[in-house]
Amino acid sequence: MSMQLRIAHTTSFEYDGKAVASYNQARLTPLTNPEQIVVHTRLEVTPKPWTYEHRDYFGTQVTAFEVVDPHESMTVVATSTVQTNRSPAPAPRATWESLTDRAVDDRWTEYLTLPELVAPPADFAARVKEIAADHALPGAAAREVCAMVHKEVEFVPGATHVSSPAVHAWQQRAGVCQDMAHLVVGGLRSVGIPARYVSGYFHPHEAPVVGEPVIGESHAWIEWWDDGWHPFDPTNDHEPCDRYVTVATGRDYGDVRPISGIYSGPGTSRMTVEVEVTRLA
Repeated sequence: MSMQLRIAHTTSFEYDGKAVASYNQARLTPLTNPEQIVVHTRLEVTPKPWTYEHRDYFGTQVTAFEVVDPHESMTVVATSTVQTNRSPAPAPRATWESLTDRAVDDRWTEYLTLPELVAPPADFAARVKEIAADHALPGAAAREVCAMVHKEVEFVPGATHVSSPAVHAWQQRAGVCQDMAHLVVGGLRSVGIPARYVSGYFHPHEAPVVGEPVIGESHAWIEWWDDGWHPFDPTNDHEPCDRYVTVATGRDYGDVRPISGIYSGPGTSRMTVEVEVTRLA
């Protein structure tokens, strides 16, 4: 069942004094791909900035903007309407042997690296290796790794912070969607399965009411290579459906941060984020 979703993502910054310059990149524009079509999108920044748009290496729409006039606050509002129509992912078909082929290994080499954010702790990597050995197909193993993380890592907001590596969430068996995605991505890469981090949104209600705005938030899930990218949400232990909207993909959270940048001015600032999701049709 397809859906049309409107997402309003508001980020506000307040400074203890005047910021005299602010240089930023926003990755807040959903992708258009076979599973979703962007009907309308708008990014508004206050105070009025200079802007430049481009696509990054991973294909994400990026809006670079700078505010050079002195300001005590800044607001970034991204509003998008997206038509979703996700088909069920096919059954696993790639083999372990096919993943070692140069056509796969070289093509997706960025999604086989293990930087600090996704590097799995030794005991987690050992369990993933056992799971891989027990399954004839990488896709089946990937699905079980997702189930393990969903079962053993409790969703606890505030248990980690945005720069926490996957190892912290595993050690305390608690984290948020970002941590669970990092754990699965690192685990799959450790056994040779290309995997990437996905950021976006999803409607929190299983049966969204048309026209009813609800409080949402940015979300993260993963995709692994199985003769095509196979999406899965380890936080909720199911494949993404039409309630999901993809914004960006990358090696880890560092490649998909909604807003990143620098400013000149006071040493302290406060940031608040609000996301509202509405099913339109």
